[in-house]
Amino acid sequence: MLARQYLRENSEIVKEAIKNRNMGEGEVVEELLQVDEKWRVMKAQCDDLRHERNKVSTLIGNLKSKGENEAAEKAIAQSSEIKVELERLEENAKTLEEELKKGLLELPNVPHESVPMGMDESDNVEIRRVGFENLREFPEDIVPHYDLGVRLDIIDEMRGAKTTGSGFYFLKGEGARLEHALISLMLDIHREQGYIELIPPIPVSSASMTGTGQFPKFVNDAYKIEGEDLWLCPTAEVPVTNMYSEEILLDEDLPIKHQAYTPNFRREAGEHGTETRGIVRVHQFNKVELVNFTRPDSSYEQLELLVNDAEEVLKKLQLPYRVISLCTGDLTFSSAKTYDIEVWTPIGNNEEKNDGRWLEVSSASNFEEFQARRAGLRYRPKRHESAEYIHTLNASGLALPRVMVAILEYYQNSDGTVEIPHVLRPYMGGLKRIEGSVPIGESAVGAGLRD
Repeated sequence: MLARQYLRENSEIVKEAIKNRNMGEGEVVEELLQVDEKWRVMKAQCDDLRHERNKVSTLIGNLKSKGENEAAEKAIAQSSEIKVELERLEENAKTLEEELKKGLLELPNVPHESVPMGMDESDNVEIRRVGFENLREFPEDIVPHYDLGVRLDIIDEMRGAKTTGSGFYFLKGEGARLEHALISLMLDIHREQGYIELIPPIPVSSASMTGTGQFPKFVNDAYKIEGEDLWLCPTAEVPVTNMYSEEILLDEDLPIKHQAYTPNFRREAGEHGTETRGIVRVHQFNKVELVNFTRPDSSYEQLELLVNDAEEVLKKLQLPYRVISLCTGDLTFSSAKTYDIEVWTPIGNNEEKNDGRWLEVSSASNFEEFQARRAGLRYRPKRHESAEYIHTLNASGLALPRVMVAILEYYQNSDGTVEIPHVLRPYMGGLKRIEGSVPIGESAVGAGLRD
């Protein structure tokens, strides 16, 4: 959330930020400034009335002490009138303040000066590519992960849809083992990088969702728990960032680095019709999340370190990837600067060409004090100094379904098996490749998957 004072003093910067994000021309800024001006005028009137009421109260006491009862009664009547008027103004001021706060919650963060200008993802800037020097040799006809998953009987979308609905799936056998191995690998890597592990609550409150910026803008993407002010966790960023809400941390505590593995739930209300096959875009997925709390003067240095922390997983897996800097038009609502890490898979969106495609597996973002203001996250630079808002950062380390997709397609062999990356083999009991199992039931016979 932007500070009121910042909005007053930098209204043109905020308007420009909204425009650069393709969120309009910034008319809302003028509307909020008008509300703020009305609120300030009304607050000043309330202060004047309180001062006048205090004077009248003193006068009443003096008049009574002198025995001037008639004059005292008139002063008492005047005091009552002031009280009624003051209550009316205070109520109006409260209404204006609530309107102002609601409006501030709907303003996006201001992009950092280093963020490239642009309209959409086509204007994002590639920073580096890694792992393309020694690509492995691929089969002539690579099978997409969703077909390969059925052949190997390790991904079952059909039964996931039957038990829950579209966008849900089962991982089976070696597929489930592979994901568990990835989770363990990520936790081990990030533990060595200095991350403290957390197992957070999965349901989160509306206040927590508001604190990290999911609400009010993305309420339609969240799963509500009926009868409770609780929502299924869309990302561990929400509970982990809010765990220190309304607290004051100490300078010597910083930076704080937490990692948390959770299932995540997203309705993806605005994404109908995209990636409908396979597990690239689903409603439930697992992820290891990295959250950093840091001093304002070192948050951009910390962002670079955070990107490196997330990259390390792909390096260990020996998967090719790239890092891109998101342009202003592609930034998330709360972010001041974001790097996306995209893994490469040899199967493109056009399967006939096998020209490859990029899958986002992590977004590493610096939110500066945007989330901290919403959640009440502060630290005290020195014990005798005033508390200041902290800077928050996070990244996926990494989103598991898309890493699974990359492994199944990149490490695919010509015989339909999948080579297991060396770094994962110790987590899978020494298993070297995924060979799959025989599918179960008559449906498998009908599909030609078993005799």
